[in-house]
Amino acid sequence: MKRLIFTFVLFILGVSMFAQPADKVKDKKSPYEFTVIKDLPNTSVKNQFRTGTCWSFSSTSFLEAELLRTTKKEYDLSDMWSVYCTYLAKADRYARLHGETNFPTGGACGDVLWTMTNYGLVPESVYNGLQYGEPKHNHKVLTPLLKESLKLTVDQAKTLDSNWKFSFVAILNAYLGAAPKEFTYEGKKYTPQSFASSLKLNASDYVGFTSYTHHPFYTQFAVEVPDNWLQHQNYNVTLEEFQQIAQNAIENGYTFVWGGDVSSRGFSYKNGIAIVADEDNPESLAGTDRDRWESLNKKERTDAVYKFETLVAEKAITQEERQKAYDYWDATDDHGMHAVGLAKDQNGNVYFKIKNSWDTDNLYGGYLYMSMPFFKLNTLDILVHKNAVPAAIKAKLGIK
Repeated sequence: MKRLIFTFVLFILGVSMFAQPADKVKDKKSPYEFTVIKDLPNTSVKNQFRTGTCWSFSSTSFLEAELLRTTKKEYDLSDMWSVYCTYLAKADRYARLHGETNFPTGGACGDVLWTMTNYGLVPESVYNGLQYGEPKHNHKVLTPLLKESLKLTVDQAKTLDSNWKFSFVAILNAYLGAAPKEFTYEGKKYTPQSFASSLKLNASDYVGFTSYTHHPFYTQFAVEVPDNWLQHQNYNVTLEEFQQIAQNAIENGYTFVWGGDVSSRGFSYKNGIAIVADEDNPESLAGTDRDRWESLNKKERTDAVYKFETLVAEKAITQEERQKAYDYWDATDDHGMHAVGLAKDQNGNVYFKIKNSWDTDNLYGGYLYMSMPFFKLNTLDILVHKNAVPAAIKAKLGIK
């Protein structure tokens, strides 16, 4: 997905897949007291660092959780393998369209499944994507180099010769490492394709969902964002059904990939919270004097509610508000994460427990809690196992 270059200097600490075994997650620095009501097994929090590869980290984490669910075995799959493979495919697409297309550094929820189907998978121990010798991922130089290579070989060419891709592959290999043709894992030899086959994951078992009114409900369409370069199709359902699918998945033991927007002030990585405050509601800040509240201007109200010093009232998000946020680019495709649980605050409000890929240095060790209003407003799409979808919705959509 299209990513901002995050300038956090993060330290790899690692978190076990049972990083928060306690029922209560409470910190004196936070006004929120979360009781975890569903905590699904997932692998350790990773660090994408200075890359636009959240789409791969979130979807790879999702596949690892699926393997925990189906095999009870923990796998550490390569996050950079899908980055390497999709870059090759993006270059081919760029050349075939004569450069008349974007060359995204990001991707969509389904790109890792597409990689699995077309290129296979490899373990992290076989391919860590750090050929350039740095301890953490940093594509600040790699990304412009790849784009410049295509500009020189494609944009400037009247006709392509057979060597047009040579420099592109050379840059990829120098930074990420050459693609392994064969490797040994736990004493057995594999190719990327045979390793993926051994995991017994079926890409057709996974379906994407969204909820927008510019396409008919109960049909499929490709969400129109720049990073959906493969034009992955999502089922379009009502907003209520969209939330129902996501919540039903977690309640029944299935995690899901989350794609959406984290650019609003209601998203705080540091505080481990994602909310949509009702800034016009004088009760948004508990204990706030109404007269003083109503005397504040818009900016002062916004600053007050997003200090995260007390619980705030949240907006009730409608289908129309969600559509407007998408239409006017207030909700864009700038991040991907992995939903792994459910929690409630001390007032009984329900949140998704979300695994991020920005290391472990926030309040909850790399996890955060996303309110239902935030989910409804800022989620572009989700990817989930088809068996996690409620039967009545599956019947409407004809999902077998």
